[in-house]
Amino acid sequence: MKKKINPVRGFGARYGGTVRKKYIRVVTLLKRKYRCSNCGSMSVVRKSVGVWTCRKCGLTFAGGAYTPITKIGVMAGRIAKRA
Repeated sequence: MKKKINPVRGFGARYGGTVRKKYIRVVTLLKRKYRCSNCGSMSVVRKSVGVWTCRKCGLTFAGGAYTPITKIGVMAGRIAKRA
C-alpha cells in the first residue's frame, strides 16, 4: 500500500471530500514559495496571517491570508495607478 503524502493525510474519511479538497488547495498555496518584488528571488514566505517576508532581502509587506498577492490588491493597484 502506498503512503499518502498530502496535507489531508491524517483526516481519513472524515469531513467530506469538498472540505478536504479546499483544505489541500489552501495549504499548498500557503506553503509554496513566491517571488520577491524587490530582489526577484523565490524566497517569500508567510510570517503570520497577511504578513509576508522575503528571506533573502528582508522585505516585509502585507498581502492576503494565503497568498502574498490577491486579485483585489492587483485591481486596487491598477485603480491607484490611473488616478
